[in-house]
Amino acid sequence: MKWWNNVLGRIWALWAVIVFVPTMLVAFIFYLPCFLLKEPSLARWHRHVSRVWMTVFLNLIGCPLRVKGKEHFRREENYVIVCNHNSLMDVPVTTPFMPRANKTIAKKSFAAIPIFGWIYSFGSVLVDRKDNDDRRKSFEKMRKVLSSGLDMLIYPEGTRNRTGKPLKSFYDGAFRLALASEKPIIPALVFNTNKVLPANKPFYVAPYRLEMHFLAPVEVKGKTVADLKQEVFELMWNYYTVNDR
Repeated sequence: MKWWNNVLGRIWALWAVIVFVPTMLVAFIFYLPCFLLKEPSLARWHRHVSRVWMTVFLNLIGCPLRVKGKEHFRREENYVIVCNHNSLMDVPVTTPFMPRANKTIAKKSFAAIPIFGWIYSFGSVLVDRKDNDDRRKSFEKMRKVLSSGLDMLIYPEGTRNRTGKPLKSFYDGAFRLALASEKPIIPALVFNTNKVLPANKPFYVAPYRLEMHFLAPVEVKGKTVADLKQEVFELMWNYYTVNDR
């Protein structure tokens, strides 16, 4: 049956592409104001359009999304959000369905893709990870995002987790940012994206119900980067272990 599942996965991937491209072109018409808007209005409009587009897309490919824990976001505060990263499907699931407008840290190379790259750039702080100077500049850009009242979304694992474990080790960046900006951290966990779009299977998509859960904010004052990183890692690991199904 494994070979049959692989065949079906490739057929479903073709359907996903057939759905993605025309819906993106329609959505792009509504993204056009982003060329004129300034932050934070740009991020708010981008999230609004992205949420409508991704709701249509995810449901058409059989991957409806359930979000849990939005009550943890306080209106008077903004946050550094740290999220696990198992699949390329994480991107269309996270940013559009956050409770509020946000930016995410993202690879600069993706911005070169026609049309999609513009949409991608509008919602991101772009960084070239191989360029140390660019990485330093991206840190200051993220601080500016937070000072504007937007949330900042970061995948602390850096790249997709291919280990088979709930999480792989975290980098320091998200926690240095939270301490430098004195913003609480909200841990977020996405479930089943690795089943929809596995990292180890090229051109393969499977319909599966997706979930995104937000945990209670973690205060950062009085903590070191190492302590904060360990605390958040353990919270996310334990929660994922109990709730993954």
